[in-house]
Amino acid sequence: MRITLTVNGEAYELDVEPRRILADVLREDCRLTGTHLGCEHGVCGACTVLVDGEAVRSCLVFAVQCDGSPVRTVEGLAGPGGEPHPLQRAFSAEHALQCGFCTPGFLMVAAGALAADPALADSPERVDALVGSNLCRCTGYEPIRRAILRAAREQDAPRPHDARGPR
Repeated sequence: MRITLTVNGEAYELDVEPRRILADVLREDCRLTGTHLGCEHGVCGACTVLVDGEAVRSCLVFAVQCDGSPVRTVEGLAGPGGEPHPLQRAFSAEHALQCGFCTPGFLMVAAGALAADPALADSPERVDALVGSNLCRCTGYEPIRRAILRAAREQDAPRPHDARGPR
């Protein structure tokens, strides 16, 4: 089946079998290997990407379901000049990366939540729910929680020459 996936702003014209999952198409056809496959049952969250701005487990979604929808992967987090996303900076600063296998999924679920609710830092229970939605075997989750809160505060803080001005 012929589909167009718009991944991180780039259009990919692809011929895919209807039974292929989005994670496989991203990794194999688009050559975007930042999306990791862990359990392949939707439990671990390592394969989380944003489709139409919503966090989805790409191992549970067929690629054909995303035809014409914008898809954002961990490779699409960096800014236009390549500067790291606030979440990427915070994960590094808070030591929320250990083996790194789960990191793309955590970054994407958090990026979707921050985009939907910039005041996420005011809801620690929501951050706890986000962190609990994915599996990590190395960090003990606390550094990930701190990193998401840090990024939420950084993203929400007015910057010099910020058009939003003081809050």
